[in-house]
Amino acid sequence: MLHIFNKRLPSQTTEEIRQNLVTGNNNVSKNGLTKSFWGLWQRFFGKTIDGGSRTEEEAKVYSWLYALAQSGKDLVYEYVQSTERGLSFREAERRLKETGPNIPIHTKFPRWWHLLWNALFHPFHIILIVLSVLSYITSDEPNGCIMLVLVFISVSLRFYQEYSSSKAAMKLSEFLSFPVKVQRCAGRTVQTELVVQVDQKNVVPGDIIIFEPGDLFPGDVRLLTSKNLVVSQSSLTGEFGATEKTADIREDSSTPLLDLKNICFMGTTVVSGIGTGLVVSTGSKTYMSTIFSTTGKLKQPDGFERGIRHISYILISLMLIVVSIIILIDCYSSGEPSESILFGMSVASALTPQMLPLIINTSLAKGALAMARDRCIVKSLRAIRDMGSMDIICIDKTGTLTKNTAIMINYFDSWGLQKEKVLRLAFLNAFFKTQQRYPLDDAIMAHVYTSGFRFQPSEWSKVDEIPFDFTRRRISVILETRMTENCVSNYFTDRIVITKGALEEVIKVCSFIEHVDSGDTLAFSTEAYQRILNMAEELSSQGLRLLAVAVKRLQMITDSRSMVYDEHIESDMVFLGLITFFDPPKDSAKQALWNLAEKGVKAKVLTGDALSLAIRVCKEVGIRTTHVTTGPELELLDNDSFHENVKRATVLAKLTPTQKLRVVQSLQTGGNHIVGFLGDGVNDSLALDAANVGISVDSGASIAKESSDIILLEKDLNVLVAGVEQGRLTFGNTMKYVRISVIANLGSIVSILIATIFFGFEPLTPNQLLVQSFLYSLGQIVIPWDNIEDDYVKIPQRWSLRGLTMFTLWNGPVCSICDLVALLFLWFYYKKKSSVANNFIHSALFVEGLLMQTLIIHLIRTDKIPFIQEVASWPVICSTVLISAVGIAIPYTPLGTVLGLVSLPLSYFGFLVVLFLGYFIFGQIVKRAYIMVYEKWL
Repeated sequence: MLHIFNKRLPSQTTEEIRQNLVTGNNNVSKNGLTKSFWGLWQRFFGKTIDGGSRTEEEAKVYSWLYALAQSGKDLVYEYVQSTERGLSFREAERRLKETGPNIPIHTKFPRWWHLLWNALFHPFHIILIVLSVLSYITSDEPNGCIMLVLVFISVSLRFYQEYSSSKAAMKLSEFLSFPVKVQRCAGRTVQTELVVQVDQKNVVPGDIIIFEPGDLFPGDVRLLTSKNLVVSQSSLTGEFGATEKTADIREDSSTPLLDLKNICFMGTTVVSGIGTGLVVSTGSKTYMSTIFSTTGKLKQPDGFERGIRHISYILISLMLIVVSIIILIDCYSSGEPSESILFGMSVASALTPQMLPLIINTSLAKGALAMARDRCIVKSLRAIRDMGSMDIICIDKTGTLTKNTAIMINYFDSWGLQKEKVLRLAFLNAFFKTQQRYPLDDAIMAHVYTSGFRFQPSEWSKVDEIPFDFTRRRISVILETRMTENCVSNYFTDRIVITKGALEEVIKVCSFIEHVDSGDTLAFSTEAYQRILNMAEELSSQGLRLLAVAVKRLQMITDSRSMVYDEHIESDMVFLGLITFFDPPKDSAKQALWNLAEKGVKAKVLTGDALSLAIRVCKEVGIRTTHVTTGPELELLDNDSFHENVKRATVLAKLTPTQKLRVVQSLQTGGNHIVGFLGDGVNDSLALDAANVGISVDSGASIAKESSDIILLEKDLNVLVAGVEQGRLTFGNTMKYVRISVIANLGSIVSILIATIFFGFEPLTPNQLLVQSFLYSLGQIVIPWDNIEDDYVKIPQRWSLRGLTMFTLWNGPVCSICDLVALLFLWFYYKKKSSVANNFIHSALFVEGLLMQTLIIHLIRTDKIPFIQEVASWPVICSTVLISAVGIAIPYTPLGTVLGLVSLPLSYFGFLVVLFLGYFIFGQIVKRAYIMVYEKWL
C-alpha cells in the first residue's frame, strides 16, 4: 500500500501542493459543530477504527515527505516557496501568522463542561434522572433523592476518568523552547544572508536551519548539505542507536519513511556531524504531530459499556410498555389516575437496576486495591474489567521479555574457532577505555572475571584513546608494555592499538588476517572477507549482537618518549575475530507467558528491533516463531492481507509507532480481540492509547504513562497474570449482578403485570414496591466480595448481549412461576374479607418477593448446586441472612404499619419453605438444561 501514498498527482501545481500539504485546510472550524456531533454519535454507538489503513492526515504527510525525498533541491525550494538564501524577515513573519506557532500539536482540547455533558449523556443516567423527576412530581421524594445520588456518583467517576485521560495529548506541548540557527536574507536592493537565532516556536516552513551535534530538529527537514551526519530517532522508534543521514541522495518509494536518508523529523536529535536543511513542515503538519495527534482520542468503548447501553435501550422500551399497560389497567379498575401513575412509576423504578453504577465501580475499586498490593497503579478502572476479557497481549521485547542488559556469550577468531587472544585483546580494550562506557564493555569484563581468566592488565599501561563516534562506530586504545631482555637495564617497549566496534567499520580498516594454525599474518583475501561475513550473518540470525576486534603493532622502541598519533593510525590492522552478546530473557518471563497462555491470553511481540534478535528472544521464552513479519513488509500489503498477516504473526519486528497502532487496531476490528499493550516509550503511546488495556511502567516516558490505563512499578509479566485473574473476578461478579438484577426485576414485573391484568388489583402498593426494591438492592452491594470459581478465571470473559438475552429467557420465567404459585396459593387458600385480604396478600407477597430476590443470588452465582457443592462468600451469606431477617420482621414493626403490612401466620412461612425448595429444584433443572445447550453458565 506504500506506493499509493508516494505518488504525486500530476494535475496539481506546486502551489496547490503547498496549499494542501504545508498550510493545510483552514475550513475545519466551519464544520467543527458537524464533526463534533458526528464524533459524539460515533462514540455513543461505539464505532471502531480500522487499523488496516492510514488516516487522511497521515497519508498527506507520507505523500508530502516522499515527494520531497524524491525531488531535487531546486524543486524542493519551489514546493515550499523558498530560496537557497532563505526567507526574508518579513516573509517569515507573515508565514508565522499564517501557520501559527511551531508547537508539536495544535489541538483544541474539550472544556470541562463538554466532558461533564458527555459523562451525563448516557441512557442509564437519563432513565434514573427521568424517574427521579417523576418521583418528585408524585411526592415520592426519598426514592427520587436516592436515584439522584446514584447518578451523581456515576457521573463524577466517569467525568474524572475522561478529564484525566484527555490530558495525555497535552504532554507533547511540554517541549522545551530552544534556539535554532536560521539563515534569513535582508535588504531591499542587495539581499544579504544572515544567520540568526530564533526560538523554535517561531520557525516556519521555508526556513533554512543550520545544525550541529546536540541540536533538536524543530520541524520536518529536507537536508540541503551534510557532513558525517548521524541522527538519533529514538523519540520516534523507541530503539537505541543512530541513523546516518545525507543530503546528496534522491530516495525512492521503496524506502520506509523513517529510513529516508535526506529527511530528518521533528523531535529527533543530531548525534554527530553538521549540515543545513530546509524546513518543510512545522507544528501540527509534522510527522510526529500527525502520529501523536490522536493521543487521548483512540480508546473505544468496550463490549461491557456497549452492552450496558443496549440494556438501557431495552429497559426504556420495556418500561414504557409495561408502565403504560399497568397505568391503563389500574385507571380502568380504580378510576384514580394519580394513584395509577404513582404505581406505574414505582414499577418503573423497580424495573431499573439502580445499584448498577455502584456495583460496577465498587467491583472495579476493589480490583484496583488488589492490584495496588501487586505494585500496580490503576489509572482507569475500566481497564481492570477489560483485563478479564483480554485475549491478546502485545509486548515489546526490550526490558519486558529480557533483562535489558547484555551478557557475553562467546568469542571466535576469523576462522570460527575459539581463540583466547581475541578475548584477551577485547578485554584490554574494555578495561582501559575511559570515555563513553557501554554495557557491552561491562559484559566483556564480567565474562573474563567470572570465567577465571587472568589477563593481568597491570602489565599494560594506556598511552592514548581514540573515542567512539557514530561515524566510525569503533573505539581504539593504544597500550604499551615494558619487557626486559638479557639484562635489567635494557628495556624494550611494545606498543599496540586495539580496535573494537561494529563489524563493517572494523573490517574497513583491516588489511591482514591471522593464519588459522600458525598465527602468521596473511593478506586479507576476498575469500576471508566472505567467510567472515557469512559467519557474522549466521551469528546474527541467532539473535546475537556482534563486536569485531582488530589489532596493530605500532613499533618497537628503546625509550619511553611519547609519540603523536594521527587519524590514520586505524589502518592496515590485523583482523582477530568476533565477540558475541545476548540480552537474556528474564527468569520469570517464560513461566509468566505460560501462565497467560493457560488463561487464554496469547502473546504477540511488537518491537522496533531487528527480526533475528526478536526471534531469538521469543524462542528462549517459548513464543512460537512460525509466522513472523516486519514493518516494511506490512507497508506493502492491502487491507485484507494486512489483517491476515497481523492475525497469524506472533513476532512483528522493525515497527514504527503508527505501525504498532495499526496492528493493535487490526486485532481489535479484524480479529474482534480484546487487546492489551505493554510499552514504555514515546513510540508506544499511540498503541497504548488505542489498546483496550494500555500498560506502562513507572520508568516509562511521560506521554506513555499518560496514555496508559495501568502503570507497573515493576516491569514483571507475573503482575499481568495476577491482573488477568483480578479482571475476571471483577467481570464475573459484575455480570452476576447484571444477570440477577435483570432476571429478578423482569420476573417481578411480569408477575405484577399478570396479577394486575387477571386479578384486577395491585399486588403491592407503590411504597411497598419501593421499599422491597431498596432492600433487595442494598443486599446486592456485597456481590463484589463474592467468590469466583476456578474454572471461570481460566478463559477470557466477554460481554454477550445474545447470551444475556437467552439467559433471561431461560431463567426469568422460573421467578415469575414461583411468584404466581404464591399468589394463587394466597388467593385460594386464605380467603377472607376483601379489605383484609388485600393487606394480607400485600404483606405475603412483600415477604415472598424480597426473599425470592435475595435468595436468587445463590442459584445464579454458580453452575453447581448451591449450599451443597458451592457456598457463597461470608459477606454474601451474611447479607442474605440480614436482608431476609429484615424483610420478615418489617410486617411486625411500626414501619410495616406505615406501609400497610400485617402480621403473617406461621403456616405461610411453612409454605414459603416448600416454595423456595421447589424453586431451587426447578431452577437447578433449568440450569442443567441451559448448560447442556450452551455449554456454559455465567
